[in-house]
Amino acid sequence: MDISKIPITSYKLPITVIFMAGQNIEELEKKIKIQFKDGELLQTAVTHRSYLNENRSYKLDQNERLEFLGDAVLELVVTDYLYANFPNPEGELTNWRASLVNKDMLARVSRSIGVEDFLLMSRGEAKDTGRAREYLLANAMEAIIGAIYLDQGYESAKNFILENIVVNLKEVLESKSYLDPKSHFQEVAQDKEGVTPNYRVLSESGPDHNKKFVVGVYIGDEKIAEGEGCSKQEAQRNAAKAGLEAKDW
Repeated sequence: MDISKIPITSYKLPITVIFMAGQNIEELEKKIKIQFKDGELLQTAVTHRSYLNENRSYKLDQNERLEFLGDAVLELVVTDYLYANFPNPEGELTNWRASLVNKDMLARVSRSIGVEDFLLMSRGEAKDTGRAREYLLANAMEAIIGAIYLDQGYESAKNFILENIVVNLKEVLESKSYLDPKSHFQEVAQDKEGVTPNYRVLSESGPDHNKKFVVGVYIGDEKIAEGEGCSKQEAQRNAAKAGLEAKDW
């Protein structure tokens, strides 16, 4: 399949919805190249639940239900594409798919489109530009996919996913980012340094329901990089990923 030849969804009569934050929904429609029949669906897709807590008069819902739907549509489209175009074994296809639908990829795509400018969130959420913002951007991308599916149908959602997400597959394969970062870092460290890397928890903060861990990855006694996450495992993976970048592996 030649992704570059996939047709853009045809435009329909415009509907104007103004964001509470002052952004015009039509501007986001231009960025995603889809004009909605029901603009409220797209506005809901970029509404975080925290926004409703500070704006009781806001009439629309938050985006978690659309996120749930979009996640399923995204996985189906990517799975169908990989199955139809690659004869590789199930394990490889699973890893490729995970690299295309994970939070890092979705946040990156979301930011490249410009979704961040349209997010509705609480003042507290707006101040957090770290990992929490990445999750918010990724969730919004899934919600937008869910909104496209409901408003435009499966084919339009499929085209959007192919043009904005699956198009990154070549880069994923060339960079081997589909490999588990810990396994990849260990394999290269053993090959180049003759040493198995180790991980140490550098800090732990936050309440039990919202922990934050910072982990360092070491080769011998040398700290190569750090990573943070909501679990030690996630922090280790992020540290390994940062380690690969730091060592240019």
